[in-house]
Amino acid sequence: MKYVLILGDGMADYPLSQLDNKTPLQYAKKPNIDYLAQNAEVGMVKTIPDGIPPGSDAANLSVMGYNPKVYYTGRSPLEAISMGIDLSETDVAIRCNLVTLSENEEYDQKTMIDYSSDEISSEEARELINEVNRHFKNDASASTPA
Repeated sequence: MKYVLILGDGMADYPLSQLDNKTPLQYAKKPNIDYLAQNAEVGMVKTIPDGIPPGSDAANLSVMGYNPKVYYTGRSPLEAISMGIDLSETDVAIRCNLVTLSENEEYDQKTMIDYSSDEISSEEARELINEVNRHFKNDASASTPA
């Protein structure tokens, strides 16, 4: 027997007054998902064990049969490997996002305005990361733009 497993990763949301107090998923026109919900075998499963930060990385490990309590490393090593970066047993992968901060305050008073630097392009992000490397890269560390 063949199975199709559909994970609604990121589909949870809160009701919005602009959408007649429905969630975006409830409000959306989605005939195929509605059909599957009516006719498929539907269930729920707890994919994040207690003590593990909730996220799609840990949940997907669990769904694929890997116990996150044993194999969870965080998102960074998985993203590094997906970019073709070979990691040794002693390497540490750290993921970072370029963000936008407010401008007029002292640094310790700044507020994050945008979590993704206003959706800058990959090329713009690459330029920034390469500039960071120009100042800080050494034999022990390097930043690799995605």
